Amino acid sequence: MPTSDKNHTLNSPSGGWGGLRHWTSLAGISCRIIRQTPTRLLWKFAWNFGFRNWQNMRRFERRAGKGKKFFPAFLMISVTESCNLTCSGCWVSARGQKKLTSGQLDGIITASKAEGCYFFGILGGEPLMHKGLLDVLEHHGDCYFQLFTNGTLLTDSIAQQLRKLGNVTPLISVEGLKEESDRRRGANQVYDRTLQGIRACRKAGLIFGIAASICRSNFDELVNRQHIERVAKEGAFYLWYYIYRPVGAHPHPEMALDSEHIRKLRQFLVDERCDAPVMLIDTYWDDKGKAMCPGATGMSHHIGPSGAVEFCPPLQMACEKVNEEGSDAVTLFKDSQLMADLRLKTAELGRGCVLMENPQYLAELLRQHGAIDTTSRQTVMEEYTHMPVVAGHDMGTEAIPEKSTPYRWLKKHYFFGFGAYG
Repeated sequence: MPTSDKNHTLNSPSGGWGGLRHWTSLAGISCRIIRQTPTRLLWKFAWNFGFRNWQNMRRFERRAGKGKKFFPAFLMISVTESCNLTCSGCWVSARGQKKLTSGQLDGIITASKAEGCYFFGILGGEPLMHKGLLDVLEHHGDCYFQLFTNGTLLTDSIAQQLRKLGNVTPLISVEGLKEESDRRRGANQVYDRTLQGIRACRKAGLIFGIAASICRSNFDELVNRQHIERVAKEGAFYLWYYIYRPVGAHPHPEMALDSEHIRKLRQFLVDERCDAPVMLIDTYWDDKGKAMCPGATGMSHHIGPSGAVEFCPPLQMACEKVNEEGSDAVTLFKDSQLMADLRLKTAELGRGCVLMENPQYLAELLRQHGAIDTTSRQTVMEEYTHMPVVAGHDMGTEAIPEKSTPYRWLKKHYFFGFGAYG
Protein backbone atom coordinates (compact mmCIF):
# COMPACT_ATOMS: atom_id res chain seq x y z
CA MET A 1 0.00 0.00 0.00
CA PRO A 2 1.45 3.40 -0.92
CA THR A 3 2.47 5.85 1.75
CA SER A 4 2.42 9.62 1.43
CA ASP A 5 3.49 12.81 3.17
CA LYS A 6 -0.12 13.60 4.09
CA ASN A 7 0.51 13.08 7.80
CA HIS A 8 2.37 16.35 8.29
CA THR A 9 1.01 19.07 10.56
CA LEU A 10 -0.61 21.12 7.82
CA ASN A 11 -3.14 18.30 7.39
CA SER A 12 -4.06 18.09 11.07
CA PRO A 13 -7.75 18.35 12.03
CA SER A 14 -7.09 21.85 13.38
CA GLY A 15 -7.04 23.26 9.86
CA GLY A 16 -4.15 25.22 8.28
CA TRP A 17 -3.36 24.76 4.60
CA GLY A 18 -4.32 21.11 4.98
CA GLY A 19 -7.82 22.11 6.02
CA LEU A 20 -8.04 24.42 3.00
CA ARG A 21 -6.99 21.56 0.74
CA HIS A 22 -9.86 19.42 2.08
CA TRP A 23 -12.39 22.09 1.12
CA THR A 24 -10.69 22.64 -2.25
CA SER A 25 -11.03 18.92 -2.97
CA LEU A 26 -14.72 18.95 -2.08
CA ALA A 27 -15.25 22.05 -4.23
CA GLY A 28 -13.60 20.28 -7.15
CA ILE A 29 -15.90 17.26 -6.78
CA SER A 30 -18.92 19.58 -6.55
CA CYS A 31 -17.90 21.46 -9.70
CA ARG A 32 -17.48 18.19 -11.58
CA ILE A 33 -20.97 17.05 -10.51
CA ILE A 34 -22.44 20.34 -11.72
CA ARG A 35 -20.64 20.08 -15.09
CA GLN A 36 -21.55 16.44 -15.76
CA THR A 37 -25.10 16.24 -14.36
CA PRO A 38 -28.37 17.58 -15.84
CA THR A 39 -29.99 20.31 -13.76
CA ARG A 40 -33.12 18.25 -13.01
CA LEU A 41 -31.03 15.42 -11.56
CA LEU A 42 -29.02 17.90 -9.47
CA TRP A 43 -32.25 19.32 -8.09
CA LYS A 44 -33.58 15.86 -7.21
CA PHE A 45 -30.31 15.06 -5.48
CA ALA A 46 -30.19 18.32 -3.53
CA TRP A 47 -33.87 18.24 -2.48
CA ASN A 48 -34.75 14.54 -2.13
CA PHE A 49 -31.42 13.33 -0.80
CA GLY A 50 -29.94 16.47 0.77
CA PHE A 51 -32.78 18.46 2.31
CA ARG A 52 -35.23 15.63 3.00
CA ASN A 53 -32.43 13.53 4.52
CA TRP A 54 -31.41 16.39 6.78
CA GLN A 55 -35.02 16.74 7.94
CA ASN A 56 -35.29 12.99 8.50
CA MET A 57 -32.13 12.85 10.61
CA ARG A 58 -33.50 15.58 12.85
CA ARG A 59 -36.77 13.64 13.22
CA PHE A 60 -34.82 10.49 14.05
CA GLU A 61 -32.86 12.32 16.74
CA ARG A 62 -36.02 13.81 18.23
CA ARG A 63 -37.73 10.41 18.36
CA ALA A 64 -34.71 8.90 20.09
CA GLY A 65 -34.42 11.83 22.49
CA LYS A 66 -38.07 11.62 23.52
CA GLY A 67 -38.01 7.83 23.88
CA LYS A 68 -40.63 7.35 21.18
CA LYS A 69 -41.08 4.04 19.38
CA PHE A 70 -38.23 3.23 17.07
CA PHE A 71 -37.98 3.52 13.30
CA PRO A 72 -34.63 3.61 11.45
CA ALA A 73 -33.34 6.77 9.83
CA PHE A 74 -32.73 4.94 6.54
CA LEU A 75 -34.08 1.68 5.21
CA MET A 76 -32.24 -0.91 3.13
CA ILE A 77 -34.49 -3.12 0.99
CA SER A 78 -33.37 -6.25 -0.86
CA VAL A 79 -35.96 -6.73 -3.59
CA THR A 80 -34.88 -10.15 -4.91
CA GLU A 81 -32.60 -13.10 -4.27
CA SER A 82 -32.04 -13.56 -8.00
CA CYS A 83 -28.62 -12.65 -9.38
CA ASN A 84 -26.74 -13.25 -12.62
CA LEU A 85 -23.45 -13.76 -10.73
CA THR A 86 -22.32 -16.06 -7.90
CA CYS A 87 -19.86 -14.07 -5.81
CA SER A 88 -17.76 -15.52 -3.01
CA GLY A 89 -18.70 -14.17 0.40
CA CYS A 90 -22.17 -13.12 -0.76
CA TRP A 91 -24.95 -13.73 1.75
CA VAL A 92 -27.68 -13.94 -0.91
CA SER A 93 -28.99 -17.28 -2.19
CA ALA A 94 -28.13 -16.40 -5.78
CA ARG A 95 -30.48 -18.93 -7.35
CA GLY A 96 -33.21 -18.40 -4.79
CA GLN A 97 -36.71 -17.42 -5.84
CA LYS A 98 -37.73 -15.11 -3.02
CA LYS A 99 -38.62 -11.56 -4.00
CA LEU A 100 -40.79 -8.70 -2.87
CA THR A 101 -43.80 -8.00 -5.02
CA SER A 102 -44.05 -4.54 -6.51
CA GLY A 103 -47.04 -3.98 -4.23
CA GLN A 104 -45.02 -4.88 -1.13
CA LEU A 105 -42.14 -2.61 -2.15
CA ASP A 106 -44.54 0.24 -2.85
CA GLY A 107 -46.26 -0.29 0.50
CA ILE A 108 -42.98 -0.37 2.44
CA ILE A 109 -41.85 2.90 0.88
CA THR A 110 -45.23 4.57 1.41
CA ALA A 111 -45.35 3.54 5.07
CA SER A 112 -41.76 4.68 5.64
CA LYS A 113 -42.46 8.12 4.19
CA ALA A 114 -45.09 8.64 6.86
CA GLU A 115 -42.21 8.39 9.38
CA GLY A 116 -40.16 10.94 7.44
CA CYS A 117 -37.91 8.39 5.68
CA TYR A 118 -37.26 9.35 2.05
CA PHE A 119 -33.95 7.63 1.38
CA PHE A 120 -33.68 3.92 0.59
CA GLY A 121 -30.91 1.53 -0.38
CA ILE A 122 -32.16 -0.95 -3.00
CA LEU A 123 -30.27 -4.24 -3.01
CA GLY A 124 -30.58 -7.82 -4.26
CA GLY A 125 -29.28 -10.28 -5.43
CA GLU A 126 -29.12 -8.08 -8.49
CA PRO A 127 -31.98 -5.57 -8.11
CA LEU A 128 -32.21 -4.91 -11.86
CA MET A 129 -33.52 -8.47 -12.22
CA HIS A 130 -36.71 -7.31 -10.45
CA LYS A 131 -38.98 -6.52 -13.41
CA GLY A 132 -41.25 -4.04 -11.63
CA LEU A 133 -38.54 -2.12 -9.76
CA LEU A 134 -38.22 0.99 -11.91
CA ASP A 135 -41.99 1.47 -12.01
CA VAL A 136 -42.09 1.56 -8.21
CA LEU A 137 -39.18 4.01 -8.02
CA GLU A 138 -40.94 6.24 -10.54
CA HIS A 139 -44.07 6.18 -8.39
CA HIS A 140 -42.06 7.65 -5.50
CA GLY A 141 -40.52 10.64 -7.22
CA ASP A 142 -40.25 12.45 -3.87
CA CYS A 143 -37.74 9.86 -2.58
CA TYR A 144 -34.11 9.15 -3.36
CA PHE A 145 -32.78 5.64 -3.99
CA GLN A 146 -29.29 4.16 -3.97
CA LEU A 147 -29.24 1.20 -6.33
CA PHE A 148 -26.66 -1.43 -5.33
CA THR A 149 -25.80 -3.24 -8.57
CA ASN A 150 -23.03 -5.28 -10.17
CA GLY A 151 -23.44 -3.08 -13.25
CA THR A 152 -23.56 -5.88 -15.82
CA LEU A 153 -27.25 -5.20 -16.60
CA LEU A 154 -26.84 -1.42 -16.69
CA THR A 155 -27.35 -0.94 -20.41
CA ASP A 156 -27.64 2.43 -22.13
CA SER A 157 -31.41 1.91 -22.16
CA ILE A 158 -31.59 1.29 -18.39
CA ALA A 159 -29.28 4.24 -17.71
CA GLN A 160 -31.55 6.50 -19.76
CA GLN A 161 -34.56 5.26 -17.80
CA LEU A 162 -32.73 6.15 -14.57
CA ARG A 163 -31.97 9.58 -16.00
CA LYS A 164 -35.66 10.05 -16.71
CA LEU A 165 -36.51 9.10 -13.12
CA GLY A 166 -33.86 11.44 -11.73
CA ASN A 167 -34.07 10.06 -8.18
CA VAL A 168 -31.64 7.11 -8.36
CA THR A 169 -27.90 6.94 -7.78
CA PRO A 170 -26.41 3.64 -8.97
CA LEU A 171 -23.68 2.23 -6.72
CA ILE A 172 -21.75 -0.18 -8.94
CA SER A 173 -19.67 -2.92 -7.40
CA VAL A 174 -16.14 -3.47 -8.70
CA GLU A 175 -14.47 -6.30 -6.79
CA GLY A 176 -11.09 -6.13 -8.48
CA LEU A 177 -9.49 -5.75 -11.87
CA LYS A 178 -10.02 -8.24 -14.71
CA GLU A 179 -8.72 -11.51 -13.24
CA GLU A 180 -9.86 -10.82 -9.68
CA SER A 181 -13.35 -9.78 -10.81
CA ASP A 182 -13.84 -13.03 -12.69
CA ARG A 183 -12.51 -15.08 -9.78
CA ARG A 184 -14.63 -13.32 -7.15
CA ARG A 185 -17.76 -13.19 -9.30
CA GLY A 186 -17.74 -16.72 -10.65
CA ALA A 187 -18.13 -15.59 -14.29
CA ASN A 188 -16.13 -14.41 -17.30
CA GLN A 189 -15.42 -10.87 -18.52
CA VAL A 190 -17.17 -9.39 -15.48
CA TYR A 191 -14.86 -6.38 -15.24
CA ASP A 192 -15.42 -5.35 -18.85
CA ARG A 193 -19.18 -5.85 -18.57
CA THR A 194 -19.28 -3.80 -15.39
CA LEU A 195 -17.20 -1.10 -17.06
CA GLN A 196 -19.80 -0.87 -19.81
CA GLY A 197 -22.45 -0.23 -17.15
CA ILE A 198 -20.28 2.45 -15.54
CA ARG A 199 -19.84 4.19 -18.86
CA ALA A 200 -23.55 3.99 -19.60
CA CYS A 201 -24.17 5.86 -16.33
CA ARG A 202 -21.67 8.56 -17.23
CA LYS A 203 -23.13 8.91 -20.72
CA ALA A 204 -26.59 9.39 -19.19
CA GLY A 205 -25.30 12.08 -16.80
CA LEU A 206 -26.19 10.12 -13.66
CA ILE A 207 -24.80 10.78 -10.20
CA PHE A 208 -23.22 7.41 -9.50
CA GLY A 209 -20.62 5.73 -7.34
CA ILE A 210 -18.40 2.66 -7.33
CA ALA A 211 -18.14 0.22 -4.43
CA ALA A 212 -15.62 -2.41 -3.40
CA SER A 213 -15.72 -5.15 -0.77
CA ILE A 214 -12.10 -5.28 0.36
CA CYS A 215 -10.57 -8.67 1.09
CA ARG A 216 -7.04 -10.07 1.04
CA SER A 217 -7.09 -10.92 -2.66
CA ASN A 218 -8.10 -7.46 -3.93
CA PHE A 219 -6.48 -5.25 -1.25
CA ASP A 220 -3.41 -4.31 -3.29
CA GLU A 221 -5.46 -3.71 -6.47
CA LEU A 222 -8.09 -1.45 -4.94
CA VAL A 223 -6.66 0.20 -1.82
CA ASN A 224 -4.42 2.69 -3.58
CA ARG A 225 -4.45 6.10 -5.20
CA GLN A 226 -4.41 4.61 -8.70
CA HIS A 227 -7.83 3.06 -8.12
CA ILE A 228 -9.21 6.35 -6.83
CA GLU A 229 -7.92 8.14 -9.94
CA ARG A 230 -9.32 5.35 -12.15
CA VAL A 231 -12.77 5.72 -10.58
CA ALA A 232 -12.71 9.50 -11.01
CA LYS A 233 -11.61 9.16 -14.66
CA GLU A 234 -14.61 6.92 -15.35
CA GLY A 235 -16.91 9.68 -14.07
CA ALA A 236 -17.94 8.34 -10.66
CA PHE A 237 -18.49 10.89 -7.90
CA TYR A 238 -18.02 8.66 -4.88
CA LEU A 239 -16.14 5.50 -3.97
CA TRP A 240 -17.53 3.31 -1.19
CA TYR A 241 -15.23 0.89 0.63
CA TYR A 242 -16.69 -2.11 2.48
CA ILE A 243 -14.90 -4.70 4.58
CA TYR A 244 -15.37 -8.24 3.26
CA ARG A 245 -17.69 -10.38 5.40
CA PRO A 246 -17.18 -14.15 5.10
CA VAL A 247 -20.86 -15.12 5.04
CA GLY A 248 -23.25 -17.06 2.83
CA ALA A 249 -23.05 -20.52 1.33
CA HIS A 250 -19.43 -19.97 0.21
CA PRO A 251 -17.92 -17.66 2.84
CA HIS A 252 -14.16 -18.17 2.24
CA PRO A 253 -13.01 -16.91 5.65
CA GLU A 254 -9.39 -17.12 4.49
CA MET A 255 -10.11 -14.00 2.41
CA ALA A 256 -11.13 -11.91 5.43
CA LEU A 257 -8.88 -9.01 6.40
CA ASP A 258 -6.78 -9.22 9.54
CA SER A 259 -6.48 -6.36 12.04
CA GLU A 260 -3.40 -4.93 10.30
CA HIS A 261 -5.19 -4.82 6.93
CA ILE A 262 -8.10 -3.02 8.58
CA ARG A 263 -5.77 -0.49 10.22
CA LYS A 264 -4.11 0.16 6.82
CA LEU A 265 -7.52 0.55 5.15
CA ARG A 266 -8.63 3.06 7.77
CA GLN A 267 -5.39 5.04 7.50
CA PHE A 268 -5.66 5.02 3.72
CA LEU A 269 -9.19 6.44 3.83
CA VAL A 270 -8.26 9.14 6.33
CA ASP A 271 -5.20 10.22 4.32
CA GLU A 272 -6.75 10.12 0.86
CA ARG A 273 -9.90 12.02 1.85
CA CYS A 274 -7.74 15.13 2.20
CA ASP A 275 -7.48 15.61 -1.56
CA ALA A 276 -9.20 12.72 -3.35
CA PRO A 277 -10.99 13.61 -6.63
CA VAL A 278 -14.04 11.59 -5.46
CA MET A 279 -15.86 11.31 -2.15
CA LEU A 280 -14.49 8.34 -0.19
CA ILE A 281 -17.30 6.73 1.80
CA ASP A 282 -17.42 4.26 4.67
CA THR A 283 -19.94 3.63 7.44
CA TYR A 284 -17.62 1.85 9.87
CA TRP A 285 -16.08 4.72 11.85
CA ASP A 286 -17.31 8.02 13.34
CA ASP A 287 -15.51 11.36 13.15
CA LYS A 288 -13.16 10.38 15.97
CA GLY A 289 -12.31 7.08 14.29
CA LYS A 290 -14.28 5.01 16.78
CA ALA A 291 -15.99 1.97 15.34
CA MET A 292 -19.74 1.95 14.90
CA CYS A 293 -22.40 -0.41 13.61
CA PRO A 294 -25.26 1.22 11.64
CA GLY A 295 -27.62 -1.46 12.99
CA ALA A 296 -26.63 -0.92 16.63
CA THR A 297 -27.11 2.83 16.28
CA GLY A 298 -30.50 2.31 14.68
CA MET A 299 -29.42 4.41 11.74
CA SER A 300 -30.27 1.65 9.28
CA HIS A 301 -32.10 -1.69 9.19
CA HIS A 302 -33.14 -4.01 6.39
CA ILE A 303 -36.11 -5.72 4.76
CA GLY A 304 -35.15 -8.87 2.87
CA PRO A 305 -36.58 -10.32 -0.35
CA SER A 306 -38.89 -12.57 1.68
CA GLY A 307 -40.31 -9.47 3.39
CA ALA A 308 -38.42 -10.27 6.60
CA VAL A 309 -37.57 -7.43 9.00
CA GLU A 310 -33.82 -7.84 9.54
CA PHE A 311 -31.07 -6.13 11.55
CA CYS A 312 -28.78 -5.68 8.52
CA PRO A 313 -28.49 -7.22 5.02
CA PRO A 314 -26.05 -10.07 5.86
CA LEU A 315 -27.95 -11.05 9.03
CA GLN A 316 -30.65 -13.26 7.48
CA MET A 317 -32.69 -14.30 10.52
CA ALA A 318 -35.93 -12.66 11.58
CA CYS A 319 -39.08 -12.96 13.65
CA GLU A 320 -41.38 -10.73 11.59
CA LYS A 321 -42.36 -10.35 7.94
CA VAL A 322 -44.31 -7.59 6.23
CA ASN A 323 -47.80 -8.33 4.97
CA GLU A 324 -48.78 -8.69 1.31
CA GLU A 325 -49.22 -4.93 0.98
CA GLY A 326 -46.04 -4.00 2.86
CA SER A 327 -48.18 -1.57 4.82
CA ASP A 328 -47.23 -2.84 8.29
CA ALA A 329 -43.47 -2.30 7.92
CA VAL A 330 -43.37 0.65 10.33
CA THR A 331 -45.40 -1.17 13.00
CA LEU A 332 -43.14 -4.23 12.77
CA PHE A 333 -39.99 -2.20 13.29
CA LYS A 334 -41.52 -0.31 16.19
CA ASP A 335 -42.77 -3.43 17.97
CA SER A 336 -39.99 -5.94 17.17
CA GLN A 337 -38.39 -7.24 20.36
CA LEU A 338 -35.69 -8.97 18.32
CA MET A 339 -34.63 -5.69 16.68
CA ALA A 340 -34.63 -3.92 20.06
CA ASP A 341 -32.50 -6.63 21.68
CA LEU A 342 -30.07 -6.76 18.76
CA ARG A 343 -29.54 -2.97 18.98
CA LEU A 344 -29.05 -3.13 22.75
CA LYS A 345 -26.95 -6.26 23.07
CA THR A 346 -24.68 -5.75 20.06
CA ALA A 347 -23.88 -2.23 21.30
CA GLU A 348 -23.14 -3.61 24.79
CA LEU A 349 -20.92 -6.30 23.32
CA GLY A 350 -18.68 -3.88 21.42
CA ARG A 351 -18.50 -1.28 18.69
CA GLY A 352 -17.57 -3.62 15.86
CA CYS A 353 -19.50 -6.17 13.78
CA VAL A 354 -21.04 -8.93 15.92
CA LEU A 355 -21.35 -11.18 12.87
CA MET A 356 -17.58 -11.14 12.38
CA GLU A 357 -16.37 -10.83 15.96
CA ASN A 358 -18.84 -13.01 17.88
CA PRO A 359 -21.00 -15.11 15.52
CA GLN A 360 -21.74 -17.78 18.15
CA TYR A 361 -23.12 -15.18 20.56
CA LEU A 362 -25.28 -13.86 17.74
CA ALA A 363 -26.51 -17.37 16.89
CA GLU A 364 -27.51 -18.00 20.50
CA LEU A 365 -29.35 -14.67 20.74
CA LEU A 366 -31.26 -15.51 17.56
CA ARG A 367 -32.17 -18.95 18.97
CA GLN A 368 -33.49 -17.36 22.16
CA HIS A 369 -35.87 -15.22 20.12
CA GLY A 370 -36.97 -18.10 17.89
CA ALA A 371 -35.74 -16.27 14.78
CA ILE A 372 -36.15 -18.17 11.53
CA ASP A 373 -33.99 -18.43 8.41
CA THR A 374 -35.30 -15.99 5.79
CA THR A 375 -33.37 -17.41 2.81
CA SER A 376 -34.06 -20.03 0.18
CA ARG A 377 -31.03 -22.11 1.17
CA GLN A 378 -32.19 -22.55 4.83
CA THR A 379 -28.66 -23.05 6.20
CA VAL A 380 -28.03 -19.68 7.87
CA MET A 381 -28.10 -20.83 11.50
CA GLU A 382 -25.65 -23.62 10.70
CA GLU A 383 -23.42 -21.08 8.94
CA TYR A 384 -23.39 -18.75 11.96
CA THR A 385 -22.82 -21.62 14.40
CA HIS A 386 -19.69 -22.77 12.54
CA MET A 387 -18.51 -19.35 11.40
CA PRO A 388 -14.94 -18.57 12.55
CA VAL A 389 -14.17 -15.34 14.38
CA VAL A 390 -12.42 -12.83 12.12
CA ALA A 391 -11.11 -9.32 12.67
CA GLY A 392 -13.67 -6.54 12.87
CA HIS A 393 -13.27 -2.80 12.42
CA ASP A 394 -13.12 -1.83 16.10
CA MET A 395 -9.57 -0.54 16.54
CA GLY A 396 -9.99 0.31 20.22
CA THR A 397 -7.33 2.66 21.57
CA GLU A 398 -5.70 2.82 18.11
CA ALA A 399 -8.64 4.70 16.61
CA ILE A 400 -7.62 7.03 13.76
CA PRO A 401 -9.68 10.27 13.71
CA GLU A 402 -10.75 11.96 10.51
CA LYS A 403 -8.42 14.59 9.06
CA SER A 404 -10.72 15.97 6.38
CA THR A 405 -12.64 18.92 7.80
CA PRO A 406 -15.79 18.54 5.64
CA TYR A 407 -15.91 14.76 6.04
CA ARG A 408 -15.38 15.06 9.79
CA TRP A 409 -18.38 17.39 9.91
CA LEU A 410 -20.51 14.99 7.88
CA LYS A 411 -19.52 12.05 10.08
CA LYS A 412 -20.29 13.97 13.25
CA HIS A 413 -23.73 15.06 12.10
CA TYR A 414 -24.86 12.07 10.05
CA PHE A 415 -22.91 8.98 11.09
CA PHE A 416 -22.35 9.27 14.82
CA GLY A 417 -23.53 6.76 17.40
CA PHE A 418 -26.84 8.33 18.51
CA GLY A 419 -25.95 7.35 22.08
CA ALA A 420 -25.96 3.64 21.21
CA TYR A 421 -22.67 3.02 22.97
CA GLY A 422 -23.38 4.97 26.15
